[in-house]
Amino acid sequence: MGMLCAVSFNRYGRLYYLDPGEFSPQVGDRVLVPTDDGPEVAECVWAAQWVSEDTSAFPKVAGLAGDDDLRRDELLRKRKAEAKVAAKKLIKAHELPMKVVAVDHVLDQAGSGGPRTTIYFTAPHRVDFRSLVRDLGATLHCRVELRQLSARDSARVQGGIGSCGRDLCCATFLTDFEPVTIRMAKDQDLPLNPLRISGACGRLMCCLKYEHPLYVRFAESAPAVGSRVTTPEGDGRVVAHSVPKDSVVVRMDSDGSRCSCSRASVCGSRQAYEGRDATVGDGPGPG
Repeated sequence: MGMLCAVSFNRYGRLYYLDPGEFSPQVGDRVLVPTDDGPEVAECVWAAQWVSEDTSAFPKVAGLAGDDDLRRDELLRKRKAEAKVAAKKLIKAHELPMKVVAVDHVLDQAGSGGPRTTIYFTAPHRVDFRSLVRDLGATLHCRVELRQLSARDSARVQGGIGSCGRDLCCATFLTDFEPVTIRMAKDQDLPLNPLRISGACGRLMCCLKYEHPLYVRFAESAPAVGSRVTTPEGDGRVVAHSVPKDSVVVRMDSDGSRCSCSRASVCGSRQAYEGRDATVGDGPGPG
């Protein structure tokens, strides 16, 4: 058990969780976050609070940002903006099918090896950008690296709001991209409209995987759609599943009406029917 706070380097960007250590950052405070290239300024978006999990593996806040840190951060953001504009112009000039997603810049400081700009981009296929790198280096007067991102990594880097109204999962808590298939949407009776089941990256939404095991377990134990069951209201046929309610929808033989029955109330009847059918099928034939 320990304390954690959440920070972000950009509005609606990915959240990073840190141990506040001896500091007590509040929402809106600018704090220093340890990185491979030295401390960087980020904004606290979730004030430090107690959490139940072990926090020993989380990095610690390096301190609250001072005036010098804020000036350095402002210069860093200016350099990133300049690099982004230059990259877009040169990409257009080279007629390359690339889209700039994000830019990182490291200022010239001891041990950094000089200023360095990293440009992240997406493209429909592999791109030969060697001449582009040379022109960018000459324009920006620093070492330049280009890194191609997948559609999902692009969404993770940029951040944003999902169709659910919450921050993107990949930009907040997901650490790995597990496979998501169209079968998961079918098993959950979701509409197969790509606009409804695709995320900000254009791929199937990661959240399709979250509840999928629950639907699989329900399907294994509940009467299948189309099977006959006996309910407290009488005999009928299963026409739908309602997994969130742990129930099935049955069309009654008596009047064609539909009623919702709990899974427990029809599972025993299903077994009885299967047993009865098996008995009838194994019985002696006509003499």
